[in-house]
Amino acid sequence: MFDMDLDWWEFIVRGLSVYVLLLVMVRLSGRRTVGQFTPFDLLVVMLLSEAVSSSLTAGDESLVGGLISAATLVAINSTVALLSSRSQRFDKMVDGSAILIGRDGVFFDKVVRSCRLAESDLEVALRQHDCPRPEMKCAFLEADGEITILRNPQ
Repeated sequence: MFDMDLDWWEFIVRGLSVYVLLLVMVRLSGRRTVGQFTPFDLLVVMLLSEAVSSSLTAGDESLVGGLISAATLVAINSTVALLSSRSQRFDKMVDGSAILIGRDGVFFDKVVRSCRLAESDLEVALRQHDCPRPEMKCAFLEADGEITILRNPQ
């Protein structure tokens, strides 16, 4: 239970590597992965965690090895949050920024397709903001995957 098959520092290197690689993969997969989970998205996240679990510990099933891996992931996440709060450039690199997806009642088809949004996502956002399409001033896809609608002033 307490005997580790690996050196303690290898758990830290493995945790850091897995964290960075998953962060890059999630950022490349698009905003929807982060923001609006469908059952398929949830399944992918669950399978991702299962797929990388052995990469974190290299088959080591010791209590200490698991705790070192968990502590490493929490420390990395805290460090990323701290750096994001202190550096706009780092925050933009990690989280991204809002994208204009529509203006004056018209959604930009090319941008909407590149963001992998369905027409139903756009219609839901309009209803949530109680904004008929003709009254839409601007629509943004936020970094967290949420769609924000601004209305024309009346």
